Amino acid sequence: MSIVKVIEVIATSDKSFDDAAQNAVTEASKTVKNIKSVYVKEMNANVTNNQIVSYAVNAKVSFEIES
Repeated sequence: MSIVKVIEVIATSDKSFDDAAQNAVTEASKTVKNIKSVYVKEMNANVTNNQIVSYAVNAKVSFEIES
């Protein structure tokens, strides 16, 4: 039997929502092992002078606990 734990993180990118999601996984993997999935819960973008200047995601990262 395995146990999966979920943490919620916020990550940003100057490039895209996809890149922000990847940044969430990359940063979480620095302290969490066995990441199995990421669920993007919310997305938002900051706008300056009618241009998107940054992208952000609120994501749930799931990982398996080693027993």
